[in-house]
Amino acid sequence: MTQSVLQYVLYLVILVILAIPLGAYIKKVMYGEKTLLSKLLTPCEKAVYKIMRVREDEDMTWKKYLLSVLLFSGFGFVFLFLLQLMQGVLPGNPQNIPGTSWHLSFNTAASFVTNTNWQAYSGESALSYLTQSLGLTVQNFVSAATGIAVLFALIRGFTKVKKQGLGSFWVDMTRIVIHILIPLNLVIALCLAGGGVIQNLKGGESVTLMEPVAVSADGDILEGAVIDTENNTVMLDGAVVPDAEIVTEQFVPMGPAASQVAIKQTGTNGGGFMGVNSAHPLENPNPFTNLIEMLSLLLIPASLCFTFGKAVKNKKQGIAIFLAMFLMLCAALSVIAVNEQIATPQLAQNGMVDLSTIDQAGGNMEGKEARFGISASATWAAFTTAASNGSVNSMHDSYTPLGGMVQMLQMQLGEVVFGGTGCGLYGMLAFAILTVFIAGLMVGRTPEFLGKKIEPFEMKWSVVVCLATPMAILVGSGIAVMVPEVVESLNNGGAHGFSEILYAYTSAGGNNGSAFAGFNANTVFLNVSIGLVMLFARFLPIVGTLAIAGNLAGKKKIAVTAGTLSTTNTMFVFLLIFVVLLIGALSFFPALALGPIAEFFSSMV
Repeated sequence: MTQSVLQYVLYLVILVILAIPLGAYIKKVMYGEKTLLSKLLTPCEKAVYKIMRVREDEDMTWKKYLLSVLLFSGFGFVFLFLLQLMQGVLPGNPQNIPGTSWHLSFNTAASFVTNTNWQAYSGESALSYLTQSLGLTVQNFVSAATGIAVLFALIRGFTKVKKQGLGSFWVDMTRIVIHILIPLNLVIALCLAGGGVIQNLKGGESVTLMEPVAVSADGDILEGAVIDTENNTVMLDGAVVPDAEIVTEQFVPMGPAASQVAIKQTGTNGGGFMGVNSAHPLENPNPFTNLIEMLSLLLIPASLCFTFGKAVKNKKQGIAIFLAMFLMLCAALSVIAVNEQIATPQLAQNGMVDLSTIDQAGGNMEGKEARFGISASATWAAFTTAASNGSVNSMHDSYTPLGGMVQMLQMQLGEVVFGGTGCGLYGMLAFAILTVFIAGLMVGRTPEFLGKKIEPFEMKWSVVVCLATPMAILVGSGIAVMVPEVVESLNNGGAHGFSEILYAYTSAGGNNGSAFAGFNANTVFLNVSIGLVMLFARFLPIVGTLAIAGNLAGKKKIAVTAGTLSTTNTMFVFLLIFVVLLIGALSFFPALALGPIAEFFSSMV
């Protein structure tokens, strides 16, 4: 147990150590300051401006900035939608995979454009290398960059005084992709490839098994069967098994995995190259690659807190926001880790199964890779649902009821426990605006945040930003449970079956992308409805954030006085956490009571 605790502490300490310098670097990049890579990358940046005819000094109003975001995302959606439909007749398809259905193409396009990367398909068998690289990987870069760009528009809203402009979306996008995402992911991709993650353009290969495997007519592996390859017979318990098949070869997928895995992690995208994501041994083969991929989940979202503090010239403010997120992450990780280590009475089978940690992993190892164990699996689960990521190295459907509930709750809070690249922080800043408004009412003062008065306009849009995710999740899942074909897609009945539906729409509404993997989402209704939920939950908060930014930029700065509420002290940190949890608890407690909470109490009977 001590070793597990040390692992959890080590993961968190390394994350903080890496996030601080990266946060400083991002601030320099976005404000055009010189960095170690400027001599190499600035000419590339200037070349893009020249080709695209972009003015580096353009200062867009919030409405023009928003229009640019929507047009850019809309173009990416249409391109990816058509690319999937036509992949069967396009090059870069050595396995001759046909085009996908219209509803799956819609769902996948919505998923990757919104930085969700929910996948209702198995990547290695449903998409060509061209679609994976030119479609999905490109969207992994630009959808992540879009979130960061919107965040910096909001930061400029806080820092500018009586101005209308929020900078140029095209300049922001160019700098983020060229100076931040490409260099960072090049290093990570090389480390992953060196660690054993595949990176090639070969078609899938068939390899001979070291030992043949007997499979029944129903597709079940016959454990303990005696296989006679010469006579092509299978014996089990002394009797010949009719219609049994002897399997001597296995299909091994190939492709450019390392490059996509890198950006799926750092861009909080989460879409796996393989169907089982980072639980696949070719996508995440060992503890070294697991550590790199796991830290990459939260690296940029955590660093942006420190970037924010430097950008608004108030480092304590950035640290306060970081601490609020960090404390909630630690609490979530603790609950998941304890519940997975304790497991459930059903797994113990009245003491017949040893769940102790003496000479074994112990606890709930169902759905987890033996090479990672409970500690690395629980940490990944906490990180990926805290971030707007969704990649997995274990199957969340197999977690204990409370372990799965905490994963859902982190997404239901609006993905603000660090959250996605940019979107997590601008979501938390909306909660911060609500917090100072509530605190202002308590002390009888006009609420202020970073020297700007918080008035009805900001409050209305902050409420929209904070409630967009709960609205999308609850309305979507509420409609889904009434549709008969959704029930047929479940892997389980009862409370856990409801949790599968709730988790799916929570993942979509939180722009996360992970799933209770037994849930079959590749149907017309689920593909379309989940796609609409993803689009709603992504772009409505962007509209609200840019509206707040535009209004704040036009205001004057207010001098700090003795009566000004401090937004950098311990009291504010815990008040912010309270407001985030309060909104999440009030919105989702009834739904959670029907799902994981009910399942937990039923397991205790």
